[in-house]
Amino acid sequence: MIEPVRPIASEDIDQARTRIAGTVLRTPLVKLDLGSGAPDIYLKLENLQPTNAYKIRGAANAVARLSEAERARGVWTISAGNAGQGVAYAARQFGIPCSVVAIETAPQTKLDRMRTLGANIVPVSYDDAWNAAETHSFEGVAGTFIHPFDNHDFIAGHATMGLEILEDLPEVRTVIAAIGGGGLITGVGSAIKAHKPNVSVLGAEPETAAPYALSLQEGGPRKFPDWEASFVDGAGGKSVTERMWQRMRAVTDGTITVTLDQTRDAMRLIAERTRTISEGAGALALAAALTGKGGDGPIVCIVSGGNIDLAKFSDLVAA
Repeated sequence: MIEPVRPIASEDIDQARTRIAGTVLRTPLVKLDLGSGAPDIYLKLENLQPTNAYKIRGAANAVARLSEAERARGVWTISAGNAGQGVAYAARQFGIPCSVVAIETAPQTKLDRMRTLGANIVPVSYDDAWNAAETHSFEGVAGTFIHPFDNHDFIAGHATMGLEILEDLPEVRTVIAAIGGGGLITGVGSAIKAHKPNVSVLGAEPETAAPYALSLQEGGPRKFPDWEASFVDGAGGKSVTERMWQRMRAVTDGTITVTLDQTRDAMRLIAERTRTISEGAGALALAAALTGKGGDGPIVCIVSGGNIDLAKFSDLVAA
């Protein structure tokens, strides 16, 4: 049975923070100096997590919250790579089996990392994976299901990042996060709005897959009709589900759509200035901030992940 949607409470976030403290890093917040006239931007480098992506926060909390009986059945999730790595990492810590219904076009580095962490990979098409995410089921895969974004404990784990941002930059005015399924921005937005409701929380989506922008425009959850696959594989879903629409609307102030060229430029800039690698989804927030639509700052851009094949990354940033 799917539990009803409910707000992420402050106590959920505080408890998650304690629960995942031994697994998750407190990632640095790095100022991006772009010179006079540019927005005041800081990067939250979640690409430095043990799995090189923020998803480990939610996964560690969700697996830790399972009962012994639920863990005994093993766990499974759906992923383009980062959620799968997070759940597999947490499952390995508890010594339990993990399966991942993985999008078959995911970068090889993500597939390899999931296998290295002990996950059993079930490759499927993007459409089949998205259908499983919407229905919370996939025939033939056994175990306790941990949804990669529509899961209260998963989202509460992500929310711990919001507390870190507020502690490290109390004067923050805007926080920008990529939107895929919506779990990241719901978590971070829940923490931000609970403590500083005047801080603006904005999403970032690629022009090839911007269902939240369309949903806001039309006043309800929508499917994005012109969806296209791109190197931004970790964000930009085909639609906004009714449940995630309920979650996101309460804690966000809008979203910014960016081009793939702007995303590539942001990937290059992150590499040049921080000497770290960002995947396409990880660079969306910075690309959005650089449009000027997020204001003058201080802006925190969440670099959500860095799992991308090195050859692909080199081709993209050299273009």
